[in-house]
Amino acid sequence: MPRSRMNGNFIDKTFSIVANILLRIIPTTSGEKEAFTYYRDGMSAQSEGNYAEALQNYYEAMRLEIDPYDRSFILYNIGLIHTSNGEHTKALEYYFRALERNPFLPQAFNNMAVICHYRGEQAIRQGDSAIAEAWFDQAAQYWKQAIALTPDNYIEAHNWLKITRRFE
Repeated sequence: MPRSRMNGNFIDKTFSIVANILLRIIPTTSGEKEAFTYYRDGMSAQSEGNYAEALQNYYEAMRLEIDPYDRSFILYNIGLIHTSNGEHTKALEYYFRALERNPFLPQAFNNMAVICHYRGEQAIRQGDSAIAEAWFDQAAQYWKQAIALTPDNYIEAHNWLKITRRFE
């Protein structure tokens, strides 16, 4: 049974009802409708922590979806799962792929910065300050891009950039 037909909480049910109505009234192909169904089921599984199921749905949505903008969000969500699983290299790859299709995803830039910052902190713990600085510089570049897209967001990143004198 598709996830969209399973019992969920009120918000999930409401989202499913609205999404089904939109799918009926918006002129889309059957492939686009099927891709959206897989994407929606992926989001639902992801929100419940069922990452393997979410990935299966996202990969199927990617197979069917042709619109680069829509594909960017699927790729972004795959990146989120890999981030949650600690697979940072894979996550970065998916964030890059999402940004290739949609360069206006500040959340992808932010997540890439967070990964780079984390790697910088790991390098400090290992006593490699040169590598740490390189990771921090890369994090700064990504946070600057995220902030440029959404100036009122990422306040902590903005403050970190100022404190570390990387904001220019």
